[in-house]
Amino acid sequence: MDSFLYSLNATVPVFFIMILGNFLNRIGLIDRHFSDIADKFVFKICLPCMLFLNLAGTNIRENFDFRYVGYCFLVTLISIVTIWCLAKAFLPDRSMTGAFVQGSFRSSAAILGIAFIQNIYGTAEMAPLMIIGSVPLYNIFSVIILTLESKTTKNTNLAARMKHACIGILKNPIIIGIFLGLAASFFQIELPSMLHKTVQNLGTIASPLALISIGASFEGRSAIAKIKPTAIASASKLILLAAIFLPLAVWLGFRGQKLIAIIIMLASPCTPTAYIMAKNMDGDWTLASSIIVATTFFSSITLTGWIFIARLLALV
Repeated sequence: MDSFLYSLNATVPVFFIMILGNFLNRIGLIDRHFSDIADKFVFKICLPCMLFLNLAGTNIRENFDFRYVGYCFLVTLISIVTIWCLAKAFLPDRSMTGAFVQGSFRSSAAILGIAFIQNIYGTAEMAPLMIIGSVPLYNIFSVIILTLESKTTKNTNLAARMKHACIGILKNPIIIGIFLGLAASFFQIELPSMLHKTVQNLGTIASPLALISIGASFEGRSAIAKIKPTAIASASKLILLAAIFLPLAVWLGFRGQKLIAIIIMLASPCTPTAYIMAKNMDGDWTLASSIIVATTFFSSITLTGWIFIARLLALV
């Protein structure tokens, strides 16, 4: 029951903020122009600040577990490549590929991972290691996939598209924030107090502002028209990946905080960052927002279920 209530407390407010964004749009308090500006602000400023602080706040040298980070890295890589290949083979509308693939593998690892582990154990020492193993790959491959599957680059040759993707990776603000955070963690660089507070304030508003924007731009009719890819991506994000890779994690001996972090990585709802990146990189942002709404709504049941099973088996 505790896991269920905590899962509700973690996911339902997120869903309510999206509903609030939709309501504010309907009464005319915010509009599409506000949403467009907010998306760019979150993408270029707020999310990089949030990810920087999440990674800079841990001591990689003391806490680094190569075996654990390697598991998170390989599972994330295998998931991304497999889903991408299957999407290219079976998805009838190729313009959906980038958003569909993102929605199928990208978790709210940085946000929910730390919150869940702190709630259960009081500390979140393993969450940054999971973030190191998965979040950089999430963002690097999202840039690659959205670039290669973009409508604007679809008709250019492969070499030009790959060059465009590499430039996109180097210039992507989220990826820059991640690697600056890793550097700050490795070299134990501490920001001056006033600068740290400023960056922290910007990072804090990333998720609420992104969620309000998702709600404001959510198009119910368009989302219903894409219900099938939404359902498939949501099932992959919330159920399929965990069903495949959690038994492997247990077999490898991961328990406690490490296993909870893996559950978050595999089975938490799709991150709002997927919508922000899809909208800023010419992807199908309607499908991206639909997947985020669906996975957020249903994750209170599925995520609770995975944690309940782990507790029942005395693994956490």
